[in-house]
Amino acid sequence: MTMEFTDRVTRVEPSATLAISALATELEAEGADVVDLSVGEPDFPTPENIVEAGKDAMDAGHTGYTTSAGILELREAIADKLADDGLEHTADEIIVTPGAKQALYEIVQALIQDGDEVVLLDPAWVSYEAMVKMAGGDLTRVDLSDSDFQLEPALDDLEAAVSDDTDLLIVNSPSNPTGAVYSDAALEGVRDLAVEHDVTVISDEIYKEITYGVEPTSLGTLEGMADRTVTVNGFSKAYSMTGWRLGYFAGPQDLIDQAGKLHSHSVSSAVNFVQHAGIEALENTDEAVEEMTEAFEQRRDLVIDLLDDHGVDVAVPEGAFYMMLPVDDDDQAWCEGAIEDAHVATVPGSAFGTPGYARISYAASEERLEEGIERLAEEGYL
Repeated sequence: MTMEFTDRVTRVEPSATLAISALATELEAEGADVVDLSVGEPDFPTPENIVEAGKDAMDAGHTGYTTSAGILELREAIADKLADDGLEHTADEIIVTPGAKQALYEIVQALIQDGDEVVLLDPAWVSYEAMVKMAGGDLTRVDLSDSDFQLEPALDDLEAAVSDDTDLLIVNSPSNPTGAVYSDAALEGVRDLAVEHDVTVISDEIYKEITYGVEPTSLGTLEGMADRTVTVNGFSKAYSMTGWRLGYFAGPQDLIDQAGKLHSHSVSSAVNFVQHAGIEALENTDEAVEEMTEAFEQRRDLVIDLLDDHGVDVAVPEGAFYMMLPVDDDDQAWCEGAIEDAHVATVPGSAFGTPGYARISYAASEERLEEGIERLAEEGYL
């Protein structure tokens, strides 16, 4: 039997980051020592108070279904967190999801259909493109590589890309894969275009709690943006809860109503006891988040110094735990060679819409970061 597959599936490629990680795992199974700088996963354990809260929730019997949008206590805690960021949302305007990726998927599915235009800021996280294509949307891309990945110097390019035909703009600050944090002037430029052309904006703030000396602004706090911004965040990165799969989005009530249909008919709800652990994360884990962020900053500085020793200049990230390393024009070949020859896993920039770069994640120990950079240098990749 020959199966025929839908266009919405065949038009997308598998996740490049997960594909590289799978190759690293394969080499490790063969006995190779691979320095994996490809996956955006903190190397810290989940803080113990969160783990205990999850165990306590299971012991208390919180193992059944919850309301589809999430338990009220968690949505209220999220609303309080958003209020601290300057965003006004009630619990009814929030949906808790199994990871922020699911939140983004539901939003795109609710807003985008065949032929709708979505604007991305490149380099852009790999799954944005796939999500838009699966919804039938068309992509318009704005390249930020000539401005050290900052948006403010490229506002004219964004203005040329956004029009009355634009249905959605996705903004990710702090950025994956660049670590860039967009200035208030840049976000005000986004606001002006969104209001002028009546565009909905997704503000992906999954790395908002991981910044170095800057305070990122939530896009929805700007005048004119409250009713056209969907704010996405989650627990994987700041709280080192990747495997717990917990995220959320907040937005206008009509979007919540429509996206809630998709949510209820697909994942039903996020895991019950994980949601209780999420409350603990939001309410009692600030110190642990600060400690992890300080460690990421030290690692960022270490990698920049190591690269500088080899004559390699990079744009300095202000948030998240990634940086873009300039490489040969054929970044795919560079990354494949780096993992085969040096046993160092990175992700090609072309996967993010920006050829000529490789993404490095510094969510690894200082020892492994030093080892990885040294191997790349020894094998002639720096």
